[in-house]
Amino acid sequence: MPGVPAAPDMSTQPRPVYVIGAGPGGLAVAAALRARGVRAVVVEKSESVGASWRRHYDRLHLHTTRRLSALPGLGIPRRFGRWVARDDVVRYLEKYAEFHELELVTGVEVTRIEHVPARADASDGSTADGPGWNLHATGGRVMAAGAVVVATGFNHTPVVPDWPGREEYEGELAHAADYRDPAPYAGRDVLVVGVGNTGAEIAVDLADGGAARVRLAVRTAPHILRRSTAGWPSQRTGILVRRLPVGLVDRLGAVVGRISVPDLSAYGLPRPTTGLYSRVKQGAIPVQDVGLIDAVRAGRVEPVAAVASFDGAEVVLADGSRITPDAVIAATGYRRALEGLLGDLGVLDERGRPRVHGARTPAEAPGLYFTGFTNPISGNLRELARDAEKIAKAIAADTTPTGTDKPKGKDSKDKSKDKSKKR
Repeated sequence: MPGVPAAPDMSTQPRPVYVIGAGPGGLAVAAALRARGVRAVVVEKSESVGASWRRHYDRLHLHTTRRLSALPGLGIPRRFGRWVARDDVVRYLEKYAEFHELELVTGVEVTRIEHVPARADASDGSTADGPGWNLHATGGRVMAAGAVVVATGFNHTPVVPDWPGREEYEGELAHAADYRDPAPYAGRDVLVVGVGNTGAEIAVDLADGGAARVRLAVRTAPHILRRSTAGWPSQRTGILVRRLPVGLVDRLGAVVGRISVPDLSAYGLPRPTTGLYSRVKQGAIPVQDVGLIDAVRAGRVEPVAAVASFDGAEVVLADGSRITPDAVIAATGYRRALEGLLGDLGVLDERGRPRVHGARTPAEAPGLYFTGFTNPISGNLRELARDAEKIAKAIAADTTPTGTDKPKGKDSKDKSKDKSKKR
């Protein structure tokens, strides 16, 4: 097929690298491995690539630029525009898997990863088989892997806080993961809980889409950034400052915020009291403004206090006030849900996140890699692409067959980059 990288010879690799998850991170790692001559098999529990992107709300566009969001070996088509829409992200991921001829196994869920130590030959103590992994999956499958890359996603399992009275709430309560468009909420009073990027954008979408009233429950005032200022995307600033001292970036962020974002205190959304980069280090990414500022100033989105509890048909707020919305949408985040998959390996921190990521592999679990479990200020897709190359390089160094001078996929990697530019 013209324009597709030539397939490297992988016949000498009886135990492939298994990549769990066919989202951007998993596909990028598989493509980078293939380009280095390492066989990679992507296992995905849904029936298609990019499953989480398919479930996002209709309005969603990338907050990072098209040019800084491409995965290794294939650019995002220019016709998709600077801020790529959700459906176009899905199209790109489908094309990416096809272009790189990735080996995909869909409809299979890996339920447990088991470390398999090296077996020593009884006669001389030498290693007969190197250490590896067994992947236990649905249908009783057990897959033997030389290395494993976990790419199941930062936003995996929706979380709704266990608010007092939640189970008896008489209104409609849903997580933001179930939100698609504002049509079901036209003419209704809606409370959106959580002022991250998802909550802010859904609130604006509801206000634009005909909801009678939209309130936005805020626990901690967010840092708000213009997505682009005079053509300069905030993502590029994030890339430039991510290696600077936290205190310095906090001070710079405060100055930029005062200059570029109006004070919304009079509307119930005060300026944050904590530093921008300090919040990023805690996992809170700034809100990219895609209409929130104007909606708040126009009164179409009303910030209110955080939710404290539910009482029948009422929502009790942290300031003691009570409201009676028709529906509540909880934009309250996700958890990684990795405990069942590999919790007994000792590789997760107290929050259930991998202790290491990218090209680093845990000392207690060599050959196990993670990608996509951070929330970087420089852009998630950009960092997934960079991590993919680093992970592939590390794995290729460990799996290059004896007697070869270099990975057989090196030339195909270079060709794929050249050909993708011509497409």
